[in-house]
Amino acid sequence: MADEAEDPNKSFFIFGRDVSQIPCFRNSFLYGISGGMGIGVLTFLGTSRPHLATHVGFGSFFCGTIVYWMACRYQWSLRRFEQQQLREAMRRQAQYEGTEVERELDLKTA
Repeated sequence: MADEAEDPNKSFFIFGRDVSQIPCFRNSFLYGISGGMGIGVLTFLGTSRPHLATHVGFGSFFCGTIVYWMACRYQWSLRRFEQQQLREAMRRQAQYEGTEVERELDLKTA
């Protein structure tokens, strides 16, 4: 037992993909689990029907995970698009720096 040192960077693979490398996976899954459990418990406390509470809890877990995943990935893609635009603008600026093209662009914007 002591010989087996656990690797702190162990990854979890689903369908051959490392889920720790997927943006938004961790947060959406944790919010889905906590929301599903909370709504399931509240449903049980309100109705005292465990079968219904289980179904409502799982449904809210599924919907909460999907909704948070979509919102997070949308924001992630917007940030990534803006970063790509900025990277391209910086590349063009560095390419034209100190040339006649830069002076012409400065005159147009002034």
